[in-house]
Amino acid sequence: MQRYWNGFLVVMGMVLVTSCLSGNKEENADLKHIVEEIRQEYAPDKRVALLEVELLATGGKTVLRGQSNLPDAISALKERLNEKNIAYTDSIALLPAANLEGKIHGLVQISVANLRGKPSHSSELVTQAILGTPVKILKEKNNWYLIQTPDRYLSWVDAGGITRLEEVDFLTWKSTDKVIFTNTMGQAFAAPDKNAAVVSDMVAGGILEWLGEEKNYNKVRFPDGRTAYILKSESQDYEAWLAALDPSQESLVHTSKTLMGVPYLWGGTSTKGVDCSGFTKTIYFLNGIVLPRDASQQIHTGKKVDEEKNFDELLPGDLLFFGTPATETSKERVVHVGMWIGNNEFIHSAGRVHISSVDKTADNFDEYNLNRYLRANRYLKEPTDGLIELTKTPLFKD
Repeated sequence: MQRYWNGFLVVMGMVLVTSCLSGNKEENADLKHIVEEIRQEYAPDKRVALLEVELLATGGKTVLRGQSNLPDAISALKERLNEKNIAYTDSIALLPAANLEGKIHGLVQISVANLRGKPSHSSELVTQAILGTPVKILKEKNNWYLIQTPDRYLSWVDAGGITRLEEVDFLTWKSTDKVIFTNTMGQAFAAPDKNAAVVSDMVAGGILEWLGEEKNYNKVRFPDGRTAYILKSESQDYEAWLAALDPSQESLVHTSKTLMGVPYLWGGTSTKGVDCSGFTKTIYFLNGIVLPRDASQQIHTGKKVDEEKNFDELLPGDLLFFGTPATETSKERVVHVGMWIGNNEFIHSAGRVHISSVDKTADNFDEYNLNRYLRANRYLKEPTDGLIELTKTPLFKD
């Protein structure tokens, strides 16, 4: 299901105009309007943009206070204030924070990092990041780091989940040879022997530095320096994997079925557990395409191919979106997503990954989701705005 981060979005993405403003009511209203315009232009999606600003009136001047990782938005805000001849004092902190001392690059160092809405293990799980995923570090709080993943999602990770790097070390890591773990699940061992001590569990899509090979194993290094061995039969040279990528209807369906039975996990985007959009995201990632995180973001990418339940028009790999349509008084609400696999069936994560049908005569007919169907989008060989294609973007290796 689509996730709504009560509390997190309020803090992470909003532009806050406090009631501390005083004086000319017309000027105060103008200030609020300016801030709202900037928010709509630069930070319309609170999950991927940090723009937190307070306007405080003190001593006859307006004080801009807050933080943001959007320097262009802050520049635009100050330009608008200057145009209006509004005097202000700039106290906005631009992120990444200065006290990170240049270590603003991170690499996920465990099989799956659980990323949360607030800097606490008791906070909501909002997404995950797989081993080797590069992240941008924005600030630190109580041994937790506010990070932004390659799909621009904002979340918090505890210090044990990432290795922090300066620019030069990050670029060195990107230049090294890599392997990708291709099995659904597995293990990394301390020696080239399946009976050796386990160094870590592994999940599909994990990226590791390649050090060599021994027997039937690849020797690898984790971002935190640990070395281990993974079976060659469960991994592949990253560049060879990348070169062989040819996302197709067949490959997407095949990948999706390797995850059959994986349990539903709110916030999950790995083979340990997936929510609905985490499932579609995982399918496409293992075929070299990074989708946006949530269903309500995925629906705004690709090409719309149906909204009338003309399922004969769909092709395997198309994503089906479900929810509540817009009305005169309410916006469209996208709450679920699945992938079409043909034969009137779609595969999705609800309870567990399973296959449902839109055919009323089928044993696996899904009346509930048919009744809330919104539309379907196609991604293969369509405009890629909002997507990352690994063959074109050096995300893991230059």
